[in-house]
Amino acid sequence: MNIKNLVHQTITSLKPRGPIGEAARHAKRAYRTRSLFSLIVFAATVVFLFLPLLVLFFYSFNDSKGMNWTRFSFVWYEQLFFHSRDLWHSFRNSIFIALTSAATAMVIGTLGAIGVNWYRFTLRNYIQTISFLPMILPEIIIGVSLSIFFAGVKLKLGLLTIFIAHTTFNLPFVFLMVMARLDEFDFSIIEAARDLGANEIQTLLKVTIPICMPGIVSGFLTAVTISLEDFVITYFVAGSGSSTLPLYIYSAIRFGVSPVINALSVVMILGTVLLTYLLRNFLKYIAAK
Repeated sequence: MNIKNLVHQTITSLKPRGPIGEAARHAKRAYRTRSLFSLIVFAATVVFLFLPLLVLFFYSFNDSKGMNWTRFSFVWYEQLFFHSRDLWHSFRNSIFIALTSAATAMVIGTLGAIGVNWYRFTLRNYIQTISFLPMILPEIIIGVSLSIFFAGVKLKLGLLTIFIAHTTFNLPFVFLMVMARLDEFDFSIIEAARDLGANEIQTLLKVTIPICMPGIVSGFLTAVTISLEDFVITYFVAGSGSSTLPLYIYSAIRFGVSPVINALSVVMILGTVLLTYLLRNFLKYIAAK
């Protein structure tokens, strides 16, 4: 037997027989069926999620207040940008509260996570458990309890009480994300920094915090997002003249959806998409760290 025949017989013996080939065809047909079903479910989910946004975008250019289309117009965008002083005042309040409360929660949550992760003390497990309560308690309970607390200490409701409330429920998110980062922390780096003469403050500022920065930034962005969209807790702790954007929208749509709100929603969606596009490289860098 020459080499050519030997190779031919070897290749022939490796080919699947009839039953095996039939099973492979059935498996391939079943895979295609599952893939088609998955594609249909995915498409239906995307349509379900984005169709309301398309309808909102479409009717923001409707000249009429109703659902009947009359003609294309920018009248509601003109109303939004030039005749909605109260709306923009509420928007500025929301941005201010979101940034300040998220920054405060970022500092406290980061230091708290580092302290709980580094040190061993009596109430360590208790602090870890109780820090997650604002995440699991219903918002209405947090809002009512904070309102009672502010009334008990005779603190006038306003932007300060909203700031305190938002910082309170933002803390667990920052704490959790920094703790997740610290769980992957290589403490031999700390020992190396100490061996090179760094004290505790230098180690914290130049080693620990830079390594934890992805978790810190993620916690900050999450806190900003949660603060901007919160309504329930803010409703209980907001005072006169301290309306935020969700409160303003709620008061505006109690008697029907205003087309100005449609225009505002479109502007916010486009702004979010643009901001995400501009920061995509930074977000990729943070995610890869």
